Amino acid sequence: MKNKYFGYLEKITHSGIQSTIMITFSVISISLMLILGLVLEARFSAVYRDEVIRSTQMLMEQTSESLEDYLISMRQVSDAAYYNAIKEYDISSDNQDIQRSLNLLYEANKESLRSIALYNYYGSLIAAEPVASQKEDPDVTHQDWFVRAMDEMENMHFSTPHIQNLFHDATPRYYWVISLSRMVELTNGGDSGQGVLLVDMDFSGISRLMKKINDENSGQYYYLCDSSGELIYHPRQVQLGDGIGRENNLIAAAYKDGVYDEVFDGENRRVIVSTVSYTGWKLVGVLPDAMFAYGMINLRYFLVMMLILMAMMLVVLNRIVSVRISRPILKLNTSVLEYEAGEKPEIYIGGSQEIRHLGYSIQKSYERIEDLMKTIVWEQNERRKSELDALQSQINPHFLYNALDSITWMIEGEQNDEAAYMVTQLARFFRLSLARGYTVIRVHDELQHAQAYMNIQKVRCKDSYTFRMEVDPAVEEYCAVKLILQPILENAINYGVSGMDDGEITVIGRMEGEDVLLAVKDNGIGIPAEEAALLLTDSNRVHKHGSGVGLVNVNQRIQLLFGRAYGLSIESEPDEGTTVSIRLPAIQFTEENRRLLENGNALDREETISKISREDSDEE
Repeated sequence: MKNKYFGYLEKITHSGIQSTIMITFSVISISLMLILGLVLEARFSAVYRDEVIRSTQMLMEQTSESLEDYLISMRQVSDAAYYNAIKEYDISSDNQDIQRSLNLLYEANKESLRSIALYNYYGSLIAAEPVASQKEDPDVTHQDWFVRAMDEMENMHFSTPHIQNLFHDATPRYYWVISLSRMVELTNGGDSGQGVLLVDMDFSGISRLMKKINDENSGQYYYLCDSSGELIYHPRQVQLGDGIGRENNLIAAAYKDGVYDEVFDGENRRVIVSTVSYTGWKLVGVLPDAMFAYGMINLRYFLVMMLILMAMMLVVLNRIVSVRISRPILKLNTSVLEYEAGEKPEIYIGGSQEIRHLGYSIQKSYERIEDLMKTIVWEQNERRKSELDALQSQINPHFLYNALDSITWMIEGEQNDEAAYMVTQLARFFRLSLARGYTVIRVHDELQHAQAYMNIQKVRCKDSYTFRMEVDPAVEEYCAVKLILQPILENAINYGVSGMDDGEITVIGRMEGEDVLLAVKDNGIGIPAEEAALLLTDSNRVHKHGSGVGLVNVNQRIQLLFGRAYGLSIESEPDEGTTVSIRLPAIQFTEENRRLLENGNALDREETISKISREDSDEE
């Protein structure tokens, strides 16, 4: 029946695989051709775009340099007026000398200047060129150029274009100017004071420069704005002022120098930004995407014809290739289907080199999966076995019967207080043993469980030995595995201090580096070196008086939860005593950490511990 199934499946697959491969290859080939065409088109388009952007950047650099030269000349006029006139004379006695100096500066630069004016701290006019009467009470102290000069004394300040509104002019014309203002120190009768030097530049020079570059383009345009986005020049200034159209100048003002892609009013465009020195002005070039499309039409026709011819050739070639590929693929698929059906066939390895490699890889993958599953099953079984052993130790019939017999004898002997104490400690012992079914508990709870166990044993053994704990309180809030101290203490009693009059058992707890170290130390008879070496490796070495759990089980449970870097170590010398040390990772006990450890398994324990440690470090 199974052979019929696979034969039928092979027949169906065989009838369509060649066509499938051919169609797939053809689609892929055509797709690749289309992609190639798109890539070529995009590449040529990108080259064209880059060339346009590069030429635009060069033009903007030249324009920025011209603007900077123009502004530098204005700065030089301001510097000359300040250092050669204002600082050299006293305004109380040398006002005419200041006027003459300003006149010389104006005459030398009148093609680009509209006026030069000097005001004192209170806004009163001291000198001006060309000589003209000031308008009645212009209140210059509230004008932006005056306020900025007084607020930021160390800088020069360029205003946005505005109509000159300080002086009367013989002509009825209105002049657009850009004001350059700065705070200056005035000498008045030997006293030092403050004033403002104003240089009004003719805006027409900047306007002509911007009109020139806007006339030399084929779709793109350029505008000028200040650092806050206020327009200084725009080729569509009038339309924008009338509300016809918008510009993205507020956003562009925040751009740093460079090229940006943006969508504005539904139009994709490139924006090139260049900052003009000294002013913070932004020269912005706008290149709409539509302007890049015109030079690409002929190239697109050529690419389409080339792609059609190549696609026809590839369809024929794919037909030949599909026949050679289909047979080995079909055989490989059949063997995989047999494996998925529960059989263990040899995976077909044949055909071309690539298909042979694929078959070999599948075969090795199946082998690794089987090995991994065996490892997972073994580790999980070991963990479950350890957990069952731990549960067994929680309900130790031998220990429980002896404790109950001791309680019975105490009651019969009317030792009611001692019997009540035994019942209390026994209840505490089993309450802590159960621990709500959790495997991971606090070190504090494990120490309490050990204390309860030792209290019961001391009553049973008539205080034949002493017991104490030397534990650093800092270790008590870290994670521990349940029931790791009690088996060690039981061994210390039965095989260490049993029969001694001065027996001592000490539980030690401290931090050692980034680990928690718990140790059970006794002064008993000790263990020979050759036997001590086998206590953690030989699971069959369980003594008849032991707990039934033993050191091997405790060590395995710790390593299954935390890894092989942790667990037990034994130091012992005959007639000197034995010390059994427990090394645990320093993981802070929280409900979240407990759940992570409880739900972890042998395959991800290291990752789980590392994750918990990182989280604890971050919280600290």
